[in-house]
Amino acid sequence: MANSGISWIDWLYDLAVYGLYDSAALLGITYEEINVWLFCIAWPLSMGLAAMWVYLLKRRIRTIESQR
Repeated sequence: MANSGISWIDWLYDLAVYGLYDSAALLGITYEEINVWLFCIAWPLSMGLAAMWVYLLKRRIRTIESQR
């Protein structure tokens, strides 16, 4: 599949693609659908939640430090 010329990158890419194909088959969806779910929905949602969590933790730290 991959053809970058760097063997470990090609191996890792192929492993990820085969994993996506296997996951799609397990879930009864297509490879394209699992890509949309992962990279257009799940990943951005998780990054937004992580950013919100970091903001809340920073705010909590500021509150604790201001009470000292």
